Amino acid sequence: MLDRIDEYTLTNSQITSFILDRGYTNLFNIHESISELIDKGFISVSTIRNTQHYQITNLGEEALLYFENRISNNIKQEIRDYLKTEKINLKNESEIFADYYFDENNEYTVECAIKERRETIVNIKLTVPTKDLARSICDNWRTKSTEIYQYLVNELWE
Repeated sequence: MLDRIDEYTLTNSQITSFILDRGYTNLFNIHESISELIDKGFISVSTIRNTQHYQITNLGEEALLYFENRISNNIKQEIRDYLKTEKINLKNESEIFADYYFDENNEYTVECAIKERRETIVNIKLTVPTKDLARSICDNWRTKSTEIYQYLVNELWE
């Protein structure tokens, strides 16, 4: 799955639900396999607001060349169909994100970003006094990010 997407990452829940919905294996085996792939350097993981995002590494792409023939054509087709059908949802979840953390000044730093094809288009960091405000900003970023981006470009254009 990760080899079929170059422009964005997949989350743990996206991968897990795809595999479980088709009955390929159980949850324990999925988590064990993902952990091994990370440990071996075949995939990388980043955590954004308690959500793990996975991406295949160059080493993982090389290793896949040796094992790709062991994956049935039916499974490969199901992956292609899933990614084609869910592309917009998968991409949106990966490309527009926000997270916050408690900083050394005893405040919360909120980072909001929009990415396109692995390139960051906009990255905004805000310092706010409360955790509730940080959460609210993160929660609203997905629905308002495009509007905010357009506003910034228009205001700074001149």
